[in-house]
Amino acid sequence: MSTAYISHQNCHAHDTGQGHPESPSRLSAIEDKLLLSGLSDFLRHVDAPEATRQQLLRAHTQHHLDNMDRMMPKQGYARLDPDTIVSPETMPAALRAAGAAVKAVDMIMAGEVNNAFCSVRPPGHHAESDRALGFCLFNNLAIGVTHALEEYGLNKVAVVDFDVHQGNGTEDILLGDDRV
Repeated sequence: MSTAYISHQNCHAHDTGQGHPESPSRLSAIEDKLLLSGLSDFLRHVDAPEATRQQLLRAHTQHHLDNMDRMMPKQGYARLDPDTIVSPETMPAALRAAGAAVKAVDMIMAGEVNNAFCSVRPPGHHAESDRALGFCLFNNLAIGVTHALEEYGLNKVAVVDFDVHQGNGTEDILLGDDRV
């Protein structure tokens, strides 16, 4: 068995503007290191599909999805909060980022791979059920967790977030679920 490396070119196109800390260079750096180390050859490279509206609604409210659709600019940039900047290519990237988490769950549960790494952006752990926050539009992790619980009937799912600070959005979405 192998490790899935799930990503999509749309994730590189999400443009947050010059000098923003959440940039496409993060994904490029990961890809470069994997190639230089020779590890890329041992990964199963998979294109992330778009998450469906049903999958998004397991973690987010209809109000949030409607706001995201309404706030996406046709050109230039829009600021959703002091840290979260979106551009015309943001929604396709965000749907692929969320879809990567769902695909990872499906591949693991089907026994196709032992584990998966989702190299995606925008990130997700700050997005709450009803709002984008801190660079994050959709909570990719919570979408993957809720997919695992609902589609596969799992009794327990562990969430490990190893960022330098709390994934407040993940907590917001999953806190009341005793299966997590």
